[in-house]
Amino acid sequence: MAGFAYFPHTEEDIRQMLQRIGVGSLDDLYSDVPDGVKYKGEYDLPSALSEQEVRDWFASLDAKDVPLKVFVGAGAYDHYTPSVIPYLTSRSEFLTAYTPYQCEISQGTLRYIFEYQSMICTLTGLDVSNASMYDGPTAAAEAMKMAVASAKKKNRVLLSKALLPNVLHVVETYAKYAGIDLGYLSAESGQTSLADLQEALAAGDVAGAIVPSVNRYGIVEDLTGFADALHEQKAVLVQYCDPSALAVVKSPAEWGADIAVGDGQSLGIPLNFGGPYVGFMACKTEYLRKLPGRIVGQTEDRDGKRAFVLTLQAREQHIRREKATSNICSNESLMALWATVYLSLMGPKGMQQVNDLSYAGAHYLYDALLATGKFQKVFDTPFLKEFVLKPLVDPAILQAKLLEKGFFAALQTEEGYVSFCVTEKRTKAEIDALVEAVKEV
Repeated sequence: MAGFAYFPHTEEDIRQMLQRIGVGSLDDLYSDVPDGVKYKGEYDLPSALSEQEVRDWFASLDAKDVPLKVFVGAGAYDHYTPSVIPYLTSRSEFLTAYTPYQCEISQGTLRYIFEYQSMICTLTGLDVSNASMYDGPTAAAEAMKMAVASAKKKNRVLLSKALLPNVLHVVETYAKYAGIDLGYLSAESGQTSLADLQEALAAGDVAGAIVPSVNRYGIVEDLTGFADALHEQKAVLVQYCDPSALAVVKSPAEWGADIAVGDGQSLGIPLNFGGPYVGFMACKTEYLRKLPGRIVGQTEDRDGKRAFVLTLQAREQHIRREKATSNICSNESLMALWATVYLSLMGPKGMQQVNDLSYAGAHYLYDALLATGKFQKVFDTPFLKEFVLKPLVDPAILQAKLLEKGFFAALQTEEGYVSFCVTEKRTKAEIDALVEAVKEV
């Protein structure tokens, strides 16, 4: 064991374990592996480096990344992250905490999950929130399964084509292996079609529909009539939301939604090459028993002091997986903590300001790009921080020019439009520079 100084087991420990399982040596554990496939050479590992050499090596890797100014959204938004958040979330009691099962030693973890749930309920207007979703698209897929589990002998869920492409693809994958039938609602003039919904409901087999709050074109959807049409057929309305935008747009509860899902990334979580993010899910009380994941509740200890416990978690997720409503058991609680700290710092006024600045910047850019004569208007509907235009130049050439000037922008959609997004981080000078780059195309 001399070559494995950091292994905790002593020679005697290993001898006893081998004796218990009836094996003579560690090599005997691999006796069924053909000798020809066992690697017997020396590993080609670099020589040991000093701390400074390691720092320099990582710095050289970092230098290969060219920082760009982000003018793209598509479900992941470059919002400002208050500097205090990484300091708080990197405290050891948060960073290394895992399970909240043992409430007597997990009050800190249970407390912030409770606060996270409370904040998600405030944003959505719904009664209950869980704290165990991987990301937005998988939360949408879980909501699809909830809709079917809540319906009686209905196995069809309708998806708006105005949902983000990655959301559609993940839900379709889940549906395929769960045996759930899918239908689609077209996007007329950039918004989900109520007429399509009413026609699909006439078949009587629809368990629910998933529609966006702010859709993939950046448009704030008008969902008038959707909840009534679905509820008349005892089907559920699932709304996919950008939680940052919920500070200023109509909430899922106000639209009559039964379930709300989305990605918490816009709550100050950095883009970070695609993750980790956190999905959220909230619902009306009547769907509580179908909600996957954990719910933390408030109680009192024997001394009458406020305390927190795991109030609900379906045991089937652990011991009878074939009977489970959901098999998601991992808890993205570190990212939930991140979102909780963000929301507590921003407050209602801060969230309002984030959206005001994003709205102003996006509309300023929208008008300036149209004024270049290189784009045409696509939709004449309200948008918040993201929008699409029809390019009158080759999108590939446009993207190359913007990249050359240090901008990540003009993401192409499947229809051939290009998408732009402006958050509160983008300054007027940056927007003007982007427009000047476009003029050079």
